[in-house]
Amino acid sequence: MRLSAFLAAHPACVLVEIVEARGSTPREAGTVMLVADNALCGTIGGGQLEYMAIDNARAMLSGRGEAKMDIPLGPEIGQCCGGRTVLSFAVMTPERAAALQARIQQADAARPSVVLFGAGHVGHALASALAPLPFAVTLVETRRDALEGLPADVATRLTPMPEQEVDGIPYGGAVLILTHDHALDFLIAERALKRPDLAYVGMIGSATKRATFAHWLKRQEDGGEQSETSMARLVLPVGGTLVRDKRPEVIAAMVAAELLVTYATREPPSEAALPLDQAQHLA
Repeated sequence: MRLSAFLAAHPACVLVEIVEARGSTPREAGTVMLVADNALCGTIGGGQLEYMAIDNARAMLSGRGEAKMDIPLGPEIGQCCGGRTVLSFAVMTPERAAALQARIQQADAARPSVVLFGAGHVGHALASALAPLPFAVTLVETRRDALEGLPADVATRLTPMPEQEVDGIPYGGAVLILTHDHALDFLIAERALKRPDLAYVGMIGSATKRATFAHWLKRQEDGGEQSETSMARLVLPVGGTLVRDKRPEVIAAMVAAELLVTYATREPPSEAALPLDQAQHLA
């Protein structure tokens, strides 16, 4: 349940936040959860730590409980993480709710933009796999009916010329090319590979499709070395080759892992390295 819906249904609740995490802990500092008498929103990592936090939060709702807990994650509570977590507890107020909403909106605005081109079986599976992850997901299609049945958090764009949507992807975004038309795949990929700022450009397919696209791209670029540089950036096939399973849900899981690794290991750009329009946007 999203925060606004939870607060509307459970206005009497306690905000639990990890204010300090030392050593090995299940979640990092800044993680929050909401605890009502009979409902929860979010998690601080589960296990005995979370059970203790829930008990204290519900005691606070009845006028007891502690405003702060310093919990060692060792044998004394039946956990073996070895770290230490400091939790704060505060009864929800309109001011705290507004501040929490602002924090979440700020975090949402910082999510990388992942644009999926093609709402076939893999496109739908990938949209479902990415929706709960820290990405802003958009699915682009030429067919209106293909955009039905998607997760609520996935944005959609219906257009007769999907390749033009590449230009509007925010700096550092990712492109997944999954359409039903190989010629369209190639047009989208060519346009995406002209943007060196994109963190990931991937296309569904095979080694044969990769070779065909490489030959096509070389012709488009008059046989220049640029095509080799572009091909080095292209992930094709997406999802890797270690797991030889072509079920859409499996491909989606592998691609989601690729994206998470890409953004976890990517150096954030300095403002000096940004295109002028992006630098102005950040100012």
